[in-house]
Amino acid sequence: MLKTEVFEQLKTAMREKDTLAKGVLSLLKSALDSAEKEKGAALTAEEEIAIIHREVKQTNQALEGAQTAGRADLIEKEEAKLTLLKSFLPKQLSEEAIAEKLVAAGVGKGMNMGEAMKIAKPLLTGQAEGAVISKVVKNIIA
Repeated sequence: MLKTEVFEQLKTAMREKDTLAKGVLSLLKSALDSAEKEKGAALTAEEEIAIIHREVKQTNQALEGAQTAGRADLIEKEEAKLTLLKSFLPKQLSEEAIAEKLVAAGVGKGMNMGEAMKIAKPLLTGQAEGAVISKVVKNIIA
């Protein structure tokens, strides 16, 4: 389970006095804990990955804000957070591999974006970020 791995890395970060990793891992652990309490049962691997994806998305938004503001100190911090969070995700597929899977699943030219995404989302959950999936789907159906 990812939760135990996060907890182990959190303990290591505390021992090594790595404040950035400690902060990120604490937030991630609390997000996993609260989702588990809300569900009332242990989370599945897919649910854990979805939570990590949500955290990655929020960190990407913070990074974009820091880049817009020209804050080099925040940019560096957010990039370090992203690297740490992405280490918990399974290997992400390339755009070419995503396209191959989508075409094999029946996504083709002239297809409605909504219909294509209904096929793509369950097929690629945890293997690629939503923005990347959306971009590839747009290229295929255009």
